[in-house]
Amino acid sequence: MRHVGSRVKRPDDPRVLTGRGRYVDDMVLLRMVHVAFVRSAHAHAHLARVDVDAARRTPDVVGVLDGPAAARLCKPYRGVLLHYKGMKTAAMLPLAMERVRYVGEPIVAVAALSPAAAEDAAERVAVEYAPLPAVLDPEAALAPDSPLIHAELGDNLIYETRLAAGDADGAFAAAHRVYAREFRIGRHTGVPVEPRSLVVDYEPSTRALTLWISSQVPHMMQAVLAELFSLPEQRVRVIAPDVGGSFGIKIHVYQDDMAACALALVLGRPVKWVATRRESFVSDIHAREQTVRVDVAAAADGTLTAMRATITAAVGPYSAYPRSSVVEGGQVLRLLPGPYRLRHYDATLRVVAQNKGITSQYRAVGHPIATAVTESMVELIARDLGLDPAEIRRRNLVRPDELPYTSATGNVFDSGSYHAALETLLAAARYDELRREQRAARAAGRAVGIGLSCFVELTGPGAQFYGIGGAPISGQEGTTVRLEPSGAVTVLTGVTDQGQGTRTALAQIVADELGVPLEAVAVLSGDTGVVPYGGGTWASRGMPIGGSATLLAARALRDRIRRVAAALLEAHEGDVELADGAVHVRGSPARALALGPLARTVWFRSNELPGVEPSLEATVHYTNPGAWTFTNGAHLAVVELDTETGRVAVRKYVAVDDCGKLVNPALVDGQVCGGVAQGIGGALWEHCVYDERGQLLTTTLMDYAVPSAADLPPIEVHHLETPAPSIAGGYKGAGESGTAGAPAAILNAVNDALVPFGVMLAEQPITPERVLRALGRLPRA
Repeated sequence: MRHVGSRVKRPDDPRVLTGRGRYVDDMVLLRMVHVAFVRSAHAHAHLARVDVDAARRTPDVVGVLDGPAAARLCKPYRGVLLHYKGMKTAAMLPLAMERVRYVGEPIVAVAALSPAAAEDAAERVAVEYAPLPAVLDPEAALAPDSPLIHAELGDNLIYETRLAAGDADGAFAAAHRVYAREFRIGRHTGVPVEPRSLVVDYEPSTRALTLWISSQVPHMMQAVLAELFSLPEQRVRVIAPDVGGSFGIKIHVYQDDMAACALALVLGRPVKWVATRRESFVSDIHAREQTVRVDVAAAADGTLTAMRATITAAVGPYSAYPRSSVVEGGQVLRLLPGPYRLRHYDATLRVVAQNKGITSQYRAVGHPIATAVTESMVELIARDLGLDPAEIRRRNLVRPDELPYTSATGNVFDSGSYHAALETLLAAARYDELRREQRAARAAGRAVGIGLSCFVELTGPGAQFYGIGGAPISGQEGTTVRLEPSGAVTVLTGVTDQGQGTRTALAQIVADELGVPLEAVAVLSGDTGVVPYGGGTWASRGMPIGGSATLLAARALRDRIRRVAAALLEAHEGDVELADGAVHVRGSPARALALGPLARTVWFRSNELPGVEPSLEATVHYTNPGAWTFTNGAHLAVVELDTETGRVAVRKYVAVDDCGKLVNPALVDGQVCGGVAQGIGGALWEHCVYDERGQLLTTTLMDYAVPSAADLPPIEVHHLETPAPSIAGGYKGAGESGTAGAPAAILNAVNDALVPFGVMLAEQPITPERVLRALGRLPRA
């Protein structure tokens, strides 16, 4: 029997009764329905009453789902990674039950024949709230008398840890000077052009569920759906078509996505949901809200000797599933020493629940925070000791002869170009000339600043990131490469494409290995029913893991082609070469065969190849043999402050990045430029602002400022290539380095411009208001 609303269709009746008692034809049942959500208007409240009767009676409504009904379909889930010992969080469900814990949390899902009808019905749902105190500030959340967001957990602390190496106490006691600052980084979010969206269809007779979703991780979603809804995994198919941007926003399991899937199970018909921009702001993953208190010890010559840090990460009421909300803080904890030879370290991390939207992984997870904090301290020390900011870095960067280098936090830098990147940057930007121009500008009364940043970026992780913690997230990647009868090549890959050009880069790898034109290669991805099992796209793993799998698969296919060609051309396999879409025998150009005829022999006339396997297809699965690899880079920004308005104008930006072996420099340029733009946005403008009641105030693009082309100068990009020694293709990944380095360069440039005024900023975003307060033009908040 098929459920529609609260009514049941009789097997002998060709029509179905709707919520209002009207009959509709079976053909209407085949139509896709649209979902609208009733979301919490409070940051923290008991749900005193949820009345959906009026919504059910609304014209064209075919189903209404509340929290208890959704809970009967979907198992509760917790974003806990087992290798984070002592971590705890409450369970989530698709729709809130009894209590809401952030503004925007979904309470009721309504399905109707049109989006407008669904929205109209959602407005007729009556929700009565009994407001509770909103816990917003992480320090207040940890106070003994703080209201508990989840009473069953006993407190609001999700996770706490300490990481220490060397003798920090001894190093601080012996230091020439000790420098201390507290940095505050504001929340922001990804704002992809395409919002989160899905279409889900369920066939009750076979228990087959097909989900088309704007996602980076189709295989993860397949595993999650099968587990949470108790479906056979082989009956769950997830398809991620071309995705209009993601930036890490689309690697998570969201309550509203699960609620839409639950509705499809109830209705047995296609269900569609596309988030509005306001819904995106209140329900998409946020990131970056952290406070870092840091002390750095330095010798008289500027050598960094020790660091202490206390990191507090506020992450919303739940830890995100399945990747958790502790990873960003954990990244900061392990990345604070940066690319420097600092040996003594002692830091703690606290991850705290609060009544704001959930935070989790977003582009360059943790790197922008750690880099901004450390690079700001480096320049503070340089100013105090009378050193040029470039010179103090020369004295502290990891040297080439020290590689592979194990940092104080245990990160192994397997390769890199730390000094070379800095020197390339200084030459490309004409650093000495910029300093002369700056002196002239200051003499003319202008506030011009130059900021540097040097950084490392963790890329291409294997199972050590999530798999060992019990999350259904693959650290390996699979690629199948097949030679078609026409001589064209089909590539099937688990890596997804969000607009970064992955398919183009993979096609280039295959074309180069097989000696075929680029246009002869087609790359298919994002469909769990078609492609090999893989982890998808995150942590800049597309090239290091997916590219390496593709490279090895192409080589395996090349070997198969050579074996077939050796049999057909009566030659030794070692003498067969591939070029220009054909095979030929080395030294005998007349003995050649185009790939099309060769493939047709294998696929259609395999009897001509006795003793040779009739296959021109190869599949390879690849994982990083280490924990991860590291990209590195150096950036420079020039800014000018308007001391009357507080506005920061970015005048020049130069980036040098070393992402290992380059496949397509133009694509890498695009990734770096986009990452820099996103990093500048976070440094200067982007901010998810909440009021004292936990209401998000920045829910439109009128309020949440993303950078436009008019706000940015041309971004000059230079490349170094230091292949990753442990990665098959030598690739390191390029998707996040721009975002990692940009906030630090901008913050340092602003503080350099503020030097004549004797003040320093340690908050992001660097809004005009904050600049004016630093200058004493506005009263302190």
